[in-house]
Amino acid sequence: MSNNFLNPVTTQTWANGRHLVRCVKVIQETWDVRTFCFMADQPIMFFFKPGQFVTLELEIDGQPVMRSYTISSSPSVPYSFSITIKRVPGGRVSNWLHETMHEGQELAVHGPVGLFNAMDFPAAKVLYLSGGVGITPVMSMARWFYDTNANVDMVFVHSARSPKDIIYQRELEQMASRIPNFGLHVICEKHGLGEPWAGYRGYLSRQMLELMAPDFLEREVFCCGPTPYMHAVKRMLENAGFDMGRYHEESFGATPAEAKADAVEQAEQAADAPDVPAADLHQVEFTETGKSIRVGPGETVHGAAAKLGLMIPKACGMGICGTCKVLKLSGEVEMDHNGGITEEDEAEGYILSCCSIPKGDVRVEY
Repeated sequence: MSNNFLNPVTTQTWANGRHLVRCVKVIQETWDVRTFCFMADQPIMFFFKPGQFVTLELEIDGQPVMRSYTISSSPSVPYSFSITIKRVPGGRVSNWLHETMHEGQELAVHGPVGLFNAMDFPAAKVLYLSGGVGITPVMSMARWFYDTNANVDMVFVHSARSPKDIIYQRELEQMASRIPNFGLHVICEKHGLGEPWAGYRGYLSRQMLELMAPDFLEREVFCCGPTPYMHAVKRMLENAGFDMGRYHEESFGATPAEAKADAVEQAEQAADAPDVPAADLHQVEFTETGKSIRVGPGETVHGAAAKLGLMIPKACGMGICGTCKVLKLSGEVEMDHNGGITEEDEAEGYILSCCSIPKGDVRVEY
């Protein structure tokens, strides 16, 4: 029998880098949460590890802005990807996206990257704990296992402010009704007038968790939500004797205030620092622009570029998002990243400039 009736499809596969995509759909999930779906003009299979994120390259009020968001869709839907965004009071980027992003609009994205994902920590039994819009990475994981009929026992525990704030409620209920290995539990902090709610109320507690997942100590835990929520979950699990080597959290965008204060303090100290001996200075050369500068101990490649007026795109500043990736042509750096670069890229000489400190003279293509 001839296979001539099958038309060849010209398809590329997604790889970490910069990609032009187009918004093809906007979905109103709740009163203040929208999902934006994107595709490439030439078909690309957007395969990623469920739980990873992308960085959007935007221009707001004439200013370039980079902002990272978790992919909420599953790679089992291969020709598009989605991000789900909550409108935040005073949130410059979230408000702009809600008001401006429409079907047909083009933008550039960087990624996908991220250590927080379902594939790097395989387990037969998982527990997803999420608060608010932190549901997005664990929803991607749950959709992946659901769509691929994986033999993974899932318990999905979500905390929302009120019944009208439950993101993906109908889809979650549909998943729970169709397969026996998906247990769904939703907790509402409060409920308003005319909002009937028969489920759990208040905040996630150990007593609730023991009812929802009596075997939670045997599960791999994936947690994402506001920083206070994640702190409370960690404390609860630690007190219960949970093996925290099996606890994973999405830390992007949750830089503790202390870390920010440390960064400011370090910058101020650097400004007041005495002259560094010439022997301790390293030259960083940017070959495309022909500029170079000598930097002191602890200064990053990104910082060196900024001093020369070269603005390498950057979003997280913590080696997570991969936006600031550049090619190192020679020299050695100490790179303290958080999963924003692949081993393949490192092998080819790429570095994340935000978290790479020269150990000697370095030449960078930029």
